[in-house]
Amino acid sequence: MKIENNKFASLVYTLHEGGREGRVIEAVEEAAPLSFVFGAGRLLPAFEANLEGLEEGSAFDFSLTAADAYGEVREEMVISLPRNIFEDEGVLRSEICYVGNTVPMMDSQGNRMNGVVVEIGDDFVKMDFNHPLAGTDLHFSGKVLGVREATAEELMGPSSGGCSSCGSKSSGCGGSCG
Repeated sequence: MKIENNKFASLVYTLHEGGREGRVIEAVEEAAPLSFVFGAGRLLPAFEANLEGLEEGSAFDFSLTAADAYGEVREEMVISLPRNIFEDEGVLRSEICYVGNTVPMMDSQGNRMNGVVVEIGDDFVKMDFNHPLAGTDLHFSGKVLGVREATAEELMGPSSGGCSSCGSKSSGCGGSCG
């Protein structure tokens, strides 16, 4: 059976930064494979396009440009927020707000997002809301473990939102994240 829309597929892979010889970002193994309904819109479209038509046992080895993966780094996604939102009674909550920390936030519409603290000033905290892999070319190599008909429940999708990995990385928004 081939990977196509509404089929349930399981795979293992190694994700490298840049090309095949780049730093390993993620290794998905048989004990916990990436399993998903193909065509459900939960994975990167370019990732799925490279898997379409493969069968159980098929190997894959392909690269995605940053533009086809998580996009280029967008400067407008790096913003300064008032420092006081990270303070408690005028004191910076240093257990949460420190350079390099990822902080879960919510926008004015109630959407959850993660931001990385990149700078702390006297009156502001600069945060980067780009995807952690924005601006990064990705290389995937792996194998299809199985392909089968998706169940009615699987076709309905998860009952709650959010990513399953990446902090997230696998099925939802990333690594294949997305």
